[in-house]
Amino acid sequence: MKNKIEFAVGAFLALALAALMVLAFASTNGKWSLGGGTYAIRAKFPNTGALRVNAPVKVGGVAIGAVSDIALDKNYDAVATLAIKDEYKLSADTSASILTSGLLGESYVNLQPGGDAKDLRNGDELFITQGAVDLMSLVGKFMFSGGAEKEPQNSGNDSAPPPVKDKATESDSAPVENTPDPAAEPALPDYLQD
Repeated sequence: MKNKIEFAVGAFLALALAALMVLAFASTNGKWSLGGGTYAIRAKFPNTGALRVNAPVKVGGVAIGAVSDIALDKNYDAVATLAIKDEYKLSADTSASILTSGLLGESYVNLQPGGDAKDLRNGDELFITQGAVDLMSLVGKFMFSGGAEKEPQNSGNDSAPPPVKDKATESDSAPVENTPDPAAEPALPDYLQD
């Protein structure tokens, strides 16, 4: 009987240790290494929104790194440090934007590589950036815009304005319409004229 209790306690401890290992693996986003194999690049954003440390860095929807740090510089701009895996070489004119997965999903940094022959190196900075979009302010602007009147849309008939009745001839039996003045019509660009 004593052996059964010792076996049950041992099995319970082994399961608890395995559960802790799974939790530790999940909390590090599946990284067991000590951070080697990456190079750091910096990107300044006016607004990082809900971007957090360890958020993914993606190119074309594929994760190629993670956000390793977010801090303020002396001008109070947010500076995100991105740890990019060494196997991915990005051109020096790469642009960065902060996007959201779905409507209320996690924020991530999306990189759009350019065409420069020079690659980014450790410590380089991205100069073409776009900050996070604040959805709440957009919704507020839409809801409380004051119902501004929209101008009527043109039906596509730009050739002539609608006919105007001449007030001097309103009493005549035959209606008279003014014809548009050819000088008042919009001028065509030189390459379209005969």
